[in-house]
Amino acid sequence: MVEAVRIYLLLAGTWMRSAAQYPASMVMLLATQAVATFLDAAAILIVFAHTPRLGGFSLPEVMFLYATSGISVAVADITLGTVERLGEHIRHGTLDTLLLRPVGPLLQIATEDFNPRRMGKLVPTAVMLVVSLRHLDLHWTLARAATLPLMLAGGVGIFWALWVLAAAWQFAVVDGKQAANSITYGGAYVTQYPLSIFGRDALRGLTWVLPLAFVNWEPALYVLGRPDPLGLPVFFRFASPLVAAVLAVLAALAWRTGLRHYQSTGS
Repeated sequence: MVEAVRIYLLLAGTWMRSAAQYPASMVMLLATQAVATFLDAAAILIVFAHTPRLGGFSLPEVMFLYATSGISVAVADITLGTVERLGEHIRHGTLDTLLLRPVGPLLQIATEDFNPRRMGKLVPTAVMLVVSLRHLDLHWTLARAATLPLMLAGGVGIFWALWVLAAAWQFAVVDGKQAANSITYGGAYVTQYPLSIFGRDALRGLTWVLPLAFVNWEPALYVLGRPDPLGLPVFFRFASPLVAAVLAVLAALAWRTGLRHYQSTGS
């Protein structure tokens, strides 16, 4: 694991130095991404200009959900988002080249074209988190304070696993990138808002089938002092890391199975 992290940082640093050769372009792309994220978040303000609550949640509470989801997605996207390019490598035959190198293909694809501009998503969501925390009317306890980093770490782990699972799907369906994106980026969109607005059946599916509820919804219910619409035990509020670990095992199995059954395109 230590060696894998060292190689990852080495490869990512190489791409970063390459991008730094054009500082003006890098800064503009970073700023553009940050502005786009701020504009996306502005949709929340538009909604609350017409209603005082969304699914029973106030503006600071929805901002809290948006920010915690956004940070988890941003970190996962920065560090592992490019694995969605696996289908392109299979179609073009370049995966064969990656397999011949003395570094695992997952590390190579994950660091491919590593660019600081993708960090533009992280700054706005971090700002929103700080603002929402300042406006939440909560009595902070040690347990609540500890749940916040637990939530963020679990959310990142869940999206890491989903990105790898979505990439492994492309071993079987080479042109399945858009379907895979519906899980990763679509899942990111869903978790930005109170899941209760999607209805009880959808909430059950997002808890037991595609466990996006554990990205931030379940732990946020504890932090915000809200009851669980499904009536689940309190244990589930702290299950994000466990869910991330289970998904990580499934993602590893799916990835290795895909590699074992991979057949070159011959191009």
